[in-house]
Amino acid sequence: MRLLGSRLALFGLLALLVGCDHVTKHVAKTRLETAAPRPLVQGILDLHYRENTDVAFNLLRFVPESTRKPVLVVAGGAGVLALLVLLGRWAGRGATTVAVLLVTAGALGNYADRIARGYVVDFVHLAHWPVFNVADTYVTVGVVLLALVTLRRRAQKPASSGG
Repeated sequence: MRLLGSRLALFGLLALLVGCDHVTKHVAKTRLETAAPRPLVQGILDLHYRENTDVAFNLLRFVPESTRKPVLVVAGGAGVLALLVLLGRWAGRGATTVAVLLVTAGALGNYADRIARGYVVDFVHLAHWPVFNVADTYVTVGVVLLALVTLRRRAQKPASSGG
């Protein structure tokens, strides 16, 4: 029963994170879509509306849009489903659960955007970096946290004796 409560809380947090991502995208679309970039920290950070039909860093820019879109929908759906299953299985595992929760929230937020709009709304721009959104931040923080947890676990394992 305790695990069920923990899973419900986890999926409630997932819904909250995805909701926060979509609220920021809605505000960006309504307030920034037709506006010039809005500097927040001159030369470092601004709000700049973009519609992204590609993936991170435009890695699929050479794939025709007619091929790219169905691939992203199918692969994205499979990825989100796998993350949801993983999240449900890893409920209650501390930092690992938080990391997978963040990656899942980011993936689900951007996937829902892609399904509903046909593109992902990006609006945060750091100097010398592509425009991104809150969901991208979730994924990045989650992956970094997962890497730190993994490195820490490896460092804590006793060295095996090579007898």
